[in-house]
Amino acid sequence: MSRINKNVILALLTLTSSAFLLFQLYYYKHYISAKNGAGVSKSKGNRIGFDSTQWRAVKKFVMLTSSQNVPVFLIDPLILELINKDFEQVKNISHGSTSECKFFCVPRDFTAFALRYHLWKNEEGWFRTAENMGFQCLKVESKDPRLDGIDSLSGTEIPLHYICRLANHAIHLVVFHERSGNYLWHGHLRLKGRVDRKFVPFRKLQFGRYPGAFDRPELQQITLDGLEVLIPKDPVHFLEEIPHSRFIECRYKEARAFFQQYLDDNTVEAMAFRKSAKELLQLAARTLKKLGVRFWLSSGTCLGWYRQCNIIPYSKDVDLGIFIQDYKSDIISAFQDVGLPLKHKFGKRTAWNYLSREKMM
Repeated sequence: MSRINKNVILALLTLTSSAFLLFQLYYYKHYISAKNGAGVSKSKGNRIGFDSTQWRAVKKFVMLTSSQNVPVFLIDPLILELINKDFEQVKNISHGSTSECKFFCVPRDFTAFALRYHLWKNEEGWFRTAENMGFQCLKVESKDPRLDGIDSLSGTEIPLHYICRLANHAIHLVVFHERSGNYLWHGHLRLKGRVDRKFVPFRKLQFGRYPGAFDRPELQQITLDGLEVLIPKDPVHFLEEIPHSRFIECRYKEARAFFQQYLDDNTVEAMAFRKSAKELLQLAARTLKKLGVRFWLSSGTCLGWYRQCNIIPYSKDVDLGIFIQDYKSDIISAFQDVGLPLKHKFGKRTAWNYLSREKMM
């Protein structure tokens, strides 16, 4: 009898303890946690996401470039797309008014910025400061293609990309160089033999898989996740350029070999034609760009670029091509408005010839 009473008492104690424990858990979940959570939110001002690795890395990078007067601008496609979804609201955000990290806290391995190299005055000092702030930086250099046509300078190396890692997030700084055609160019990111391939996941980089060319963007400053950054004033245009930015360099060595066998025509007439032809190309390119029409160099103009890196002086015209699906009826009037009247029309909208006699004389 005493044994039965002891088992009953033990069972009752066990049930009572379990019920009390469940009550404690319920009370903590619904009252204590809620109260503490409200206190934390109030003390932090609802600043959500600002402890992320991505944001801290970008913040340090922005502080670094600002302290060194390095005029970098944001070119990260993912973030620019997010900005573009609500561009007007983003432009009106004031410094310190952001309560939630919506852009730089998006999970990713890299954040891409760009720099116009001729504006960078203290590269070595920047590197030292970056290392002191905890960044591990990799510099990628290669030959300057702009000098390939000059024997005495061919082989000179220039910086193309910088990758600075902080913890498990990296900043990819793409170096833009000025080109004679009034555009910006960046080089191919090629890793040399001794570079640690595991430094960052290089295959995930948005820029550097091939050389690229972009229009020189006008910039504007905005506040993004509490940080002041520069971005392209027209982010849509910059994003549209990325898929079509691949740059094919002229074959300077082959061109020199061609002119060793066939003398170049440097007469006054040939020089004048080349100058007029290049001006005509620029005018046609601007006109088609305004219409949103893609084009390419065709026929003799393309041959001249490929074979001798120049306009063929005896061709006496400029050849461009477009896809039939890109044809627009207002192409004729657009060319007419810039002084390029229609002279000949061949076939069914496939080979129309626009030629300004004044331009080509």
